[in-house]
Amino acid sequence: MAPRSAIAATFPYPERFQAAAAYAGIGRDPNSASTAAIARLPDDARLKLQWLYHQAKFGPYAAQKPNTRKPAEESEWTSGDQPEKMLSAEAMRLFVEVLEANDPEWYFKVPESIIKPLLDALVNKKTLDPAESYTLKSIQEPETIAAQNENLLETKDEDAIKEGFDSVKIFDTWTVLSTSGRKPKPRYKHGATILQDKMYIFGGCYSGRYLSNLQVLDLKSLTWSEIEAKTQSPGSATTVPVAPCAGHSLITWGRKILSIGGHSKDYSDTVTVKEFDPQTCTWANIKTCGKPPISRSGQSVTLIGTSLVMFGGEDVKRTPLNDVHILDLETMTWDEINTIGTPPFPRSDHTAACHCERYLLIFGGGSRSTCFNDLHVLDLETRKWSIPKQVGITPSPRTGHAGVRIGEYWFIVGGGNNNDGVSETLCFDMSNLAWSVVTTVQGRMPLASEGLSIVFTTYKGKEFLVSFGGYSGNYSNEVHVLKASYKSDIPPPITNGIISSTALTMYNSPNGSILNSEIKHDQDRKVEQTTTDKVHLSIPNITQKESSGVIGAVKTDIDGLKVALKTEQLLTRQLQQALALTHRTIANLTEELKVVVDGLAPERSRLFELEANVAELQQKLQPMEGFQKAVEFLRQKKAA
Repeated sequence: MAPRSAIAATFPYPERFQAAAAYAGIGRDPNSASTAAIARLPDDARLKLQWLYHQAKFGPYAAQKPNTRKPAEESEWTSGDQPEKMLSAEAMRLFVEVLEANDPEWYFKVPESIIKPLLDALVNKKTLDPAESYTLKSIQEPETIAAQNENLLETKDEDAIKEGFDSVKIFDTWTVLSTSGRKPKPRYKHGATILQDKMYIFGGCYSGRYLSNLQVLDLKSLTWSEIEAKTQSPGSATTVPVAPCAGHSLITWGRKILSIGGHSKDYSDTVTVKEFDPQTCTWANIKTCGKPPISRSGQSVTLIGTSLVMFGGEDVKRTPLNDVHILDLETMTWDEINTIGTPPFPRSDHTAACHCERYLLIFGGGSRSTCFNDLHVLDLETRKWSIPKQVGITPSPRTGHAGVRIGEYWFIVGGGNNNDGVSETLCFDMSNLAWSVVTTVQGRMPLASEGLSIVFTTYKGKEFLVSFGGYSGNYSNEVHVLKASYKSDIPPPITNGIISSTALTMYNSPNGSILNSEIKHDQDRKVEQTTTDKVHLSIPNITQKESSGVIGAVKTDIDGLKVALKTEQLLTRQLQQALALTHRTIANLTEELKVVVDGLAPERSRLFELEANVAELQQKLQPMEGFQKAVEFLRQKKAA
């Protein structure tokens, strides 16, 4: 009898692939009852599964890959045209995806006779990486997944909802945020953005199916609601349902929301741009000019001034891309950018951010079989790629992570590396090119998953990161928040001044620029102090309630003072750097002035010589004036 839990969803690879193949009836006894699973699938799905199984177990198939009827169906293949280049791990992943797309509930249908041997094999492994230890701990009868319950219950923690962001007491620690209202369906690869103190969630993927609903979380009341949005039919006043999509980008522009790119059931050769108007609750397809990019998903789209900068992604055949396109939002005109320098390897599911309204930063992402941890910078004025030298920790490779910028700080959350979820939350200080770890989560949390979203909001002068969704073996619809101790009130170097020159030096020098060797030590001390605070705050309550409250308040004040001190120290360092640059500029100008003065000395001597010559000539001309008068007198006398 098939168990009702989704234990197979918690398996790592290759065990998850083995469970999927056994359930489908591929590679097992033909008389096995589980062969009925593949018999129920469409012909094209059966062919794909057999092809991928052979690719994963034995290598390239002698026969060609199954043909697909529609271009959109090609998105199910990563490298079907070049099977010899598909790795076994990638074939396993695609096998599970194809099965999930055609039988979304297969996790719940796997017989115990298949689960038990795989579970025993996992438990009996003698050498288990520490990173995998939480996987075995999590392989237990899970609670009923919220998405399977058609009548989702509102949270019972009314006090936590009423307290809202005030309930988050500790800096730099992820906390589950209690919300009310009907939660969205779990998902990943969705879009998220903030507009007027509300977080909008659109689209995404759940159990191999694209979603089309638009959900809103009011960040003041922490209440979920769903918008019955429609799309204006082209050339008609009527509206039609919104096409499901995933892998798109959601951007706030003015009082509206833009959705760019992504894969959809409504196939298009080029990237589509849709606009949502909260006033009318309607989507409209935006007509663009110029040369639009080819259709893709997993791209990054960054708002810089009045333009959107798109980089990378993967096309409908899942071929990674590394091209750059700019959409002018005022004229809605696309322009492809020809860059110089060495561009990043083609990739998708990376993150991007803008610095100084001039530099586009690209971090991480993945190709068909590789995850990256490199940082590339594109100077949008010179259109040149570079890799600046960085300090601090070295980020681990990841794809499917999320990023958001707060002032000079770029936060990177989650992602995966083809084996496990990435557990640490990173912060990249753009002004100093320094990496640091903000916090680390334990176990298979949504924050260590792929396809999650991250935005930031401000509450009572504090900045909060807000995450939603993700996939780490299970789909998530939880909301997590982190109160950032990194302050964003330091003026970013975007003016035509000294700090702007510093940023120019950092990104355009061959090896970057390390502004201060103390930065890494300060960040390490901050991490140690934060960790110490967390340990102290997690000590069980062994004193009176009143004492605990006083101690907690004092520690909160201390944390606030530490943050303020750290901000002042960083601002002081920036001012010192600016002052040093000013001194160097003055020294250079003084040297130039000296050269000019030295060059004027010969000219001054020559001027004196010319003045003497003029005076001498004037003296010689005086007798000539008397002679000229005498001649004139004689002429007049002769004429008379």
